[in-house]
Amino acid sequence: MPGSGAAAVKLLMIGDIVGRPGRQMVARHLAGLVDRHLVDLVVANAENAAGGNGLTEEIGKELLFQVDILTSGNHIWDKKEVLSYMEKENRLLRPANYPAVNPGRGYYIFQNEKGIKAAVINLQGRVFMEPIDCPFLTADRLLGEITPLTPIIIIDFHAEATSEKQALGWYLNGRVSAVIGTHTHIPTADERVLPGGTAYITDVGMAGGRNSVIGMKPDQALQRFLTGRPQRFEPATDGLLLSAVFIAIDPGRGRALSIQRELLTEDQSED
Repeated sequence: MPGSGAAAVKLLMIGDIVGRPGRQMVARHLAGLVDRHLVDLVVANAENAAGGNGLTEEIGKELLFQVDILTSGNHIWDKKEVLSYMEKENRLLRPANYPAVNPGRGYYIFQNEKGIKAAVINLQGRVFMEPIDCPFLTADRLLGEITPLTPIIIIDFHAEATSEKQALGWYLNGRVSAVIGTHTHIPTADERVLPGGTAYITDVGMAGGRNSVIGMKPDQALQRFLTGRPQRFEPATDGLLLSAVFIAIDPGRGRALSIQRELLTEDQSED
């Protein structure tokens, strides 16, 4: 039971939404998931939501009718029109450890109609990725600002290396409610609540084409591996899935009480 005596706050985090197939899965299944699990806050990673890479203002608005906060990662910059959208939409996040000259913001404090206040922070890893600012030290700086405002703090850590993701989970253990990995699109089976009360999973997965290579058409991905040449990738539409996690959080202390994976699939082809 929550230490404060209040009902647990329920968070739903959806993995990277890949193109129209991923958006279709969100549109068809999100409302049912929210009702079934009595969800208070919905977060989704949207860096691949427009055609499989990047985000447009139109698609961002579409998704924000359904979810509360959009996080992102290295592909958020792929469509230049998102730069102006970031300047005016506070609920679209970019990794906080990109240089401060970039548009947008790295965290947002959301308050729902019940008065529940939760902070969502977006960070990006550096191993096998761009050499941006340190996510560990950026987290320290942001927690100094956020912790006095709310004990419920969610991290989307967009990173390639599992070691770096696990390291950040342990670094922030007991200081945040959850560290949720994104970027690799493959859901991992290591969800747990760390001893300090931080929910952790290395990667939550994705929403998109199931019969794919991380959401993209297999034949195009194979050509990249067989030839070594750049290829044009398109989101796969054959069989769909939605990967997510549900996290219950003590609203008084901000400690996670549980974390549960959810995987929904559809077998039919979507064009």
